[in-house]
Amino acid sequence: MALKDLHLKLIKAIRVRKFLTSRNSQSSKYENTKKQSWSRSISHGFYISEDHRSLMYGPDKSSESDSIVVQKEQIQDLEVWLFGISDAQTGDGVTKYLQSHLFDKKLNQNQIKRRSKETMKKAYLSSKAKLLDQGTQAANDQTWTSGGSTSVIVIDGQKIVAANMGDYKTVVCKDGMAHQICERNHPTATRRRWSLNIISGALYRGFRNIGGGDKPSTKRSEPDIDVEKVDYDTEFLILASSGIWEVMKNQEAVSLIRHIDDPQEAAECLAKEALTRFSKSNISCLVIRFD
Repeated sequence: MALKDLHLKLIKAIRVRKFLTSRNSQSSKYENTKKQSWSRSISHGFYISEDHRSLMYGPDKSSESDSIVVQKEQIQDLEVWLFGISDAQTGDGVTKYLQSHLFDKKLNQNQIKRRSKETMKKAYLSSKAKLLDQGTQAANDQTWTSGGSTSVIVIDGQKIVAANMGDYKTVVCKDGMAHQICERNHPTATRRRWSLNIISGALYRGFRNIGGGDKPSTKRSEPDIDVEKVDYDTEFLILASSGIWEVMKNQEAVSLIRHIDDPQEAAECLAKEALTRFSKSNISCLVIRFD
């Protein structure tokens, strides 16, 4: 009888163990599937219009073309993308800083995750400092303009680290709705912006309004940094210069290209629409789609 009871207990124990093992295995598979579902694949396209301003308003030193950067790095199991648009005044300073401090230092994936936002901030502060110095030196140069730039780091298709400076900005489409990343909506924003304008007054003395007449630019040179999570409803990002945003609202731009699956075609559509609306600034854009 004792042997029979022991045998039954062993059978029950084995069944319980199998149940727990099966349950843990299913849970593990579910967690892995869930984790993989948030890791979105990325496709992109970009467009830089030829300098149309010189054709419309005559030669202008400030009308040099924008630059676009697209770089992909595989860091251990982490896929890291760097996207950016900068005007000629800002140049490639932001890009070079990010490349040297994120990619060239051979950081591991945990360091990349931890340092991406801080490194982005330092890249833009470094660029801003150089622009302030240039502004002081070029206070009497009527062709000098403030810098414009927007950059995005996409980490493993799950996390977006974005920064803007000037009138260049990044907009994300979520379930058909446009949301501006790095948008300042807190009450101290205006006060901080005015403080910067007063301290760096030389920045605003030599600005020329395209089409004639000298007056202060509305561009701001203080960088904005933000982090955005890639959710199931995140469809695409638009990184674009002031030439896009001065003739289109955020939602207009998103609605215009949402139905276009090919990001290259979408970028071209966006730029050409800005041209048809007679944009007076550099036109460049980059569309990043989460597939």
